[in-house]
Parts: sequence; C-alpha cells; structure tokens
Amino acid sequence: MATSGKKTRGRQKIEMKLIEKEDEKLITFSKRRSGIYKKICELTTLCGTDILFLCFSPAGKPFSFGVPSIDSVANRFFNNNTPPPNDNTQLEAHQKERINQITQYYNEASMQVDAAKDTQKILAQQASGRETNLWWETPIEQLNQQELEELESRYTNHINKLYDTLSKKVAATSNANENLL
Repeated sequence: MATSGKKTRGRQKIEMKLIEKEDEKLITFSKRRSGIYKKICELTTLCGTDILFLCFSPAGKPFSFGVPSIDSVANRFFNNNTPPPNDNTQLEAHQKERINQITQYYNEASMQVDAAKDTQKILAQQASGRETNLWWETPIEQLNQQELEELESRYTNHINKLYDTLSKKVAATSNANENLL
C-alpha cells in the first residue's frame, strides 16, 4: 500500500533569529500580531485585566491594542492612578455600538429576505398563470392582430421543423433500403 506524501510540511519549529528577507518579516509580523491580539483578549477575559499593547511593524507602522480602551489604560499608566471599581463605560459604549451594528445588519438582511419572498410569490403566481393560459390553448377569437401574427409564425416554425425532420428520416430510410438491395 503506497502512502500519499504530504503536500505541506505541517507545523515546524522556527529557529529564533532575525528574519533577513523583508517580505518574510512583514508576513511573519502580520501573523504573529494577530496571534498576540488573540492572547491579549484571552488574558483580559480570563483575568479581567486592563491591557495596552503597542508595537511598530518592520515597515515602521504603529499598531496598538487596548482593553477596555487604549486611552483609559494609557491614562492610568501615565497618571499612576487606579480606575474606580466597575468603570466599564468605554467597554459598554463599544458593546452598544456593536449591538447597534448587528441590529442594523439584521434589519437589512430581514428586509432582503422579505423582498426575496415577495419576488418568489410573484414568480409563483406568474408560473401558475402561464400553466393555465398556454399560447396554443388560447382561443383564436380572443387574440389581437399582433398575437395572431406571432401564433402564425410559431406554427410556421413548427411545421418547417417537422418537415425537415421528416425529410431526413425519409432520406435515411431510402438510403437504408438501397443498401439492402
């Protein structure tokens, strides 16, 4: 039984040394930065701590992340004061804003679903209407001049197709009979 080779090398231990290629530095920074943001959120959730994280990318661009906010943690650090207990005004404001965004997305999606349902009803009504009034079942007396011309054109097309198909079959049959003789 042949084993299929892996397409990737999987998770590898990376030697801790300075990365020399600029592109690789930027990629590694981007991936590691998102990882550390996740760890900061976990630490805040588990321990209820206030955290401020600042760093600069290899390209010199500043990145910051703070819980409950960058300003509140920085003010506490520089003023060396402690916040009053249960000072969650920044966090509550952020949560309210996020709830409002989600509510807005929900309302927009709900309106789109309602519009799609209305369109579906209209299409279903049109489809059921077409089943009862097929073009060849409509009495000729009820047709106007344009509809009569369209009906004649359709009948002519069908007759021509029937004639072509019949001619081909007759030709095929006569060729088969000649081959038998």
